[in-house]
Amino acid sequence: MVELKTDTSLDAMYAAGQVVGRALTAVRDAAGIGVSLLELDEVAREVLREAGAGSPFLGYRPSFAPTPFPAVICASVNDAIVHGIPSGYRLRDGDLVSIDCGAELDGWAGDSAISFTVGEPRPADLRLIETAERALAAGIAAAVPGNRTGDIAHAVGRVCREAGYGIPQGFGGHGIGRRMHEDPEVPNEGRPGRGFPLRHGMALAIEPMLISSGRDGYHEAPDGWTLRTNDGSRAAHVEHTVAVTEAGPRILTARNPEN
Repeated sequence: MVELKTDTSLDAMYAAGQVVGRALTAVRDAAGIGVSLLELDEVAREVLREAGAGSPFLGYRPSFAPTPFPAVICASVNDAIVHGIPSGYRLRDGDLVSIDCGAELDGWAGDSAISFTVGEPRPADLRLIETAERALAAGIAAAVPGNRTGDIAHAVGRVCREAGYGIPQGFGGHGIGRRMHEDPEVPNEGRPGRGFPLRHGMALAIEPMLISSGRDGYHEAPDGWTLRTNDGSRAAHVEHTVAVTEAGPRILTARNPEN
């Protein structure tokens, strides 16, 4: 079932989203050569603590997972696409890092992700991240009343495919609200005019995932969580929580406060 949120509820989700935005900014600022993924997780935990927010990631255990998720961020490096578990791995020069983070505040959830490089970036990584951001922007622009989830999926997928990148099938965005994962599903590739109709008050997490080689294949790592590219190529993941409104898409996890 898809819950339509009131404008007041969307304001509450925006408050949760701003906590997520601050956490991601703090993690990106703290990331550097020699910094461990566990240290980045602690940076995010401190932002959540200061805001009085909980984590929808910590302890989360979907049906596929062998264990509850042990952290407040997903930290995916280089060939890891999503769901990376923070570890003692210390970042190296040239690493491509994707950080996914969520927050729960006053009963509402926010969810967002960023990708960035550490040290001297590879030009190919910068192009991959830039394309992921363009795909996200295209998906957000399609999140308007009268469209359908397929229009978002088509917008995201078109940017990715035209740039020659792969898309891991079966993973994408989702509805969000009182829980981190709600209906409807929001794929990263699809046909326009298909899928669930978009209405004012819907809140969606739109999250492109791109594989640099152009191939779609991935596999689950032994930890039961991390998804890695089959060919060892690099991946990027970006995400925003977005409200569908009559005034246009409202980004609830924007890292710059609304005017």
